[in-house]
Amino acid sequence: MKIYIKNMVCDRCKLVIKNQLNDLKLDPISVELGEVDFGQMELSPDQMKQIKTNIEPLGFELLDDKNSMLVEKIKTLIIELVHQNDEPIQIKLSDYIRAHLNYDYHYLSNLFSSIEGTTIEHYYIQQKIEKVKELLVYDELTLSEIAYQMGYSSVAHLSGQFKKITDLTPSHFKKLKDVRQRTPLDKL
Repeated sequence: MKIYIKNMVCDRCKLVIKNQLNDLKLDPISVELGEVDFGQMELSPDQMKQIKTNIEPLGFELLDDKNSMLVEKIKTLIIELVHQNDEPIQIKLSDYIRAHLNYDYHYLSNLFSSIEGTTIEHYYIQQKIEKVKELLVYDELTLSEIAYQMGYSSVAHLSGQFKKITDLTPSHFKKLKDVRQRTPLDKL
């Protein structure tokens, strides 16, 4: 049995969920972003209620309908592609999602928009800009290197999207060096 949890966006989130499940004496096979696999073990309604009760105060949400689960999988794929991938992004987003979920991208796009109120592409851009902010704060790469790493065709394209999302140019943001300008991933 698998359960799906909204707002699991990082390794720390996975650790929090593992600890909550351990407190409930539940031993999953794996805990991944947005997904907990219990293998053949079926959870009782009481266990599901306990999980929900324990994780909601921590900002997580247990998902119970198929469409919400699918949207959460899309978000998880995007977060993994942008934030947990050390290689430059060189794949078209629609191909990446289609390959991992085996659904028609147009269907997924419409579903995502109807549930989230924004497009997959806009969510992807927000995630990329958040990663760019992180890279600018670290100050280890040039803007050209960041543009290449994040799959932008040019520094101008990156700068344009950055300004559109943040109202700042990358160079102005870099001068601020204010981490408070960053948005937590679960708030995007």
